[in-house]
Amino acid sequence: MKKTLFYIAGLLMLTLASCKKWVDYNPREDFRITELDYLQSESDYRTMVVSVYTPLQWINQVVPIGDIASDNAVSGGENASDVLSLQQIDDYTHTPVNSQLTEIWQSAYEGVNRANYMTQYKDKNLAGNAVDFAGKEALYGEVYFIRAYYYFTLVKMFGDVPLFVDKRLSLSDSKSIGRSPKADVYKQIEADLNAAIAVLPAVQQQKGRITKYAAQALLGKVLLYQNKFDAAATVLESVVTANAFSLVTNFASMYLSSGENGPESVFEIQYSNNSPYYNWGGATRGQGNYAVQQCGIRGLNGSASMPYSAGWSTNLPTQNLANAYAAGDQRKAVTVLDIEAYKTANPSFGITYQVAPYKNTGLYNQKYLPRKGETSGQLELNYTNNFRIIRYAEVLLMAAEAFNRSTTANDAKAQTYLNLVRRRAFGDNLHDVAATGTALRQAIWDERRLELGMEGDRFFDLVRTAQASAKITGFVAGKHEVFPIPQREVEISGLTQNNGY
Repeated sequence: MKKTLFYIAGLLMLTLASCKKWVDYNPREDFRITELDYLQSESDYRTMVVSVYTPLQWINQVVPIGDIASDNAVSGGENASDVLSLQQIDDYTHTPVNSQLTEIWQSAYEGVNRANYMTQYKDKNLAGNAVDFAGKEALYGEVYFIRAYYYFTLVKMFGDVPLFVDKRLSLSDSKSIGRSPKADVYKQIEADLNAAIAVLPAVQQQKGRITKYAAQALLGKVLLYQNKFDAAATVLESVVTANAFSLVTNFASMYLSSGENGPESVFEIQYSNNSPYYNWGGATRGQGNYAVQQCGIRGLNGSASMPYSAGWSTNLPTQNLANAYAAGDQRKAVTVLDIEAYKTANPSFGITYQVAPYKNTGLYNQKYLPRKGETSGQLELNYTNNFRIIRYAEVLLMAAEAFNRSTTANDAKAQTYLNLVRRRAFGDNLHDVAATGTALRQAIWDERRLELGMEGDRFFDLVRTAQASAKITGFVAGKHEVFPIPQREVEISGLTQNNGY
């Protein structure tokens, strides 16, 4: 734009005597806002940090994909072409031309660009002026965490990815930057999270903002993904011993609106759209939690006292997942809803519904099932349900795994943390695990499936623990550990494609 402006000015100098008007043009004369008007005050910085959070909402399809690509769920839907991108991922026929994968890639990098804009002008704004205020360093701790989260999403989805942190990436820049090795991306993620931990407060006044504990928990997860178990044990233990979180007694209560950002919440992606705004062309952008409508029961009707709303019968739990729960485990009914059993148990609701037309399992994702009164505006697009990304129960299970797999294993501590989760699930200590070594390790991995079912971790857990080939039908080792780089990025930016795609 700048080059164009001066090119026009140069032409006018040849024909107009008043060319100085063009050379000295200030957009403010026409009441236009430019980049020079940004980041002039503390309020500007705080407002723009909110914009760094925003794309977290846009990558919400990572959660259903994490189960649909695994043995936990099937794509479901109206027919074989309904949400074709998810059907292909479910069937392991996905290619580089996949709208869901493209949206995740673009949204995550939009988030990276926004974070980079903030870090680029942290010390001085575009006009070269320093804007200092109390709490600025802590505010930037949030930016570092969020950028780390975007890159963690990218690296676990796509493997080696373009890495840039100094500034926003322009179109011309994108053609000159290649894919960085996963190790380098993880190194940057760790650096960002450690920087965040150093400046973030333990408690935030506004619910949903990043805390030091959220950064420590995510760092522990990132370290587990790299098999850095000694380091993971140390950082996760610091979250546990802080005594800042607790397991809620009623497992089901966490997934209600009243349970959001509760005592077990370490990090949640916030959805709070109560406006009538909607855009069907951008279903995951700038609205509510689209994934909630996806997993609802198709054609559901009933009395006013029936709590659920209708949806699109996508992301359906498998019978394999349902069978994994032992008798007495309260998590089964909270994770998997058998609609026919529910209908029989509640005759007063007068429930009618349409059987899921495609890949019907008879089961639905109870954790994020659409409920009455939790949406507004365009009902299907404006559900306000938060995604529970890291819960304290997962911190305990990650710590258990880290201690079990450390150079000098501490199976006693691993058992303690694992059994805290199991005691909440069963309401007693009769189901405690006493195994050690590899048997304990498998028990921890199995517990992750039961505890985190339909929360988007299963596929990534199976990949990182080398169980995917044995557990997932259609999975090809050496190919399906990562998803294909979107074809548009290959063509526009000249990126190499992942193996097998």
